[in-house]
Amino acid sequence: MDEKLHYWGIDRLKLIYRRWAPDLTTPHSIPIVLLHGAASNSTRWWYFIEHSRLTRNHLLFRPDLRGHGDSIWRGYARMEHWCQDLAALLAHERQSKAILVGHCLGANLALHFASRHPALCAGLILIEPIDRGSVLGKLAWIKSCLPLFRIAVRITQLLNCFGLYRRHLQTLDLRDLDRPVLEASGVERARILVKHGSPWHDLQIMPVVQYFGNFIELLRPLPAASVHCPCLVIQSSGQKVTDPQRTKTILRVIERVEFIEVESEHWIPTTQPEKLCYLIDHWILSEES
Repeated sequence: MDEKLHYWGIDRLKLIYRRWAPDLTTPHSIPIVLLHGAASNSTRWWYFIEHSRLTRNHLLFRPDLRGHGDSIWRGYARMEHWCQDLAALLAHERQSKAILVGHCLGANLALHFASRHPALCAGLILIEPIDRGSVLGKLAWIKSCLPLFRIAVRITQLLNCFGLYRRHLQTLDLRDLDRPVLEASGVERARILVKHGSPWHDLQIMPVVQYFGNFIELLRPLPAASVHCPCLVIQSSGQKVTDPQRTKTILRVIERVEFIEVESEHWIPTTQPEKLCYLIDHWILSEES
């Protein structure tokens, strides 16, 4: 059964998440937390929920991270907020630990959470993690402009204090954004993929302060050396967003880490959902056997 629920952050903010529960009274397997990327929400995992073998005997939690989706917040959500919120989610669900699966910003968050709360992490699957030392293209330019992004955050926060912000944001179901990509190929697929990561699209669905803040948080150093749980890193072969070899070198400091490369440009959950589903299922089931 799939339910849309809520819990309360430590600051009493109402946070939304989706909960998949198998047809078992007491699931025996470790729960899985699925973390979406920047300018996204919990519907990012629609394909996985519909096709994964793990739905048979795992609880699956899909939070809308603070500042995204239905977890609306006009502040500037940082890694510290998101880590506290994840700990609160597990406490709310009375779970002592979980496997974290994250894409892009969600992958970076999973690493930060594992570093801060090692006892709560049974394993990590990092899909397209982004380290500031491996960024290319637009992200490399943004890295050089981070002081301007911090100024933009402060100005936007000041405007929000005076009540200047949008009262209504568009909703986004990633199923609607992904399906045209899956149905297309070649040049047409590349044309449709432009919407993924487009600032004009992203700014319609999230607060401006969080849009700028996401880039600042995405480019924070990764605490890879302090992560000790088993880890699978799934990277794309493309080099429009990051250099996969540099990322691999940076993350090799994790004690128990495996690397898999998938033929894609950054958006693996969109372009290779079947392959991604298989890789996640296989790794988790292998770890449990």
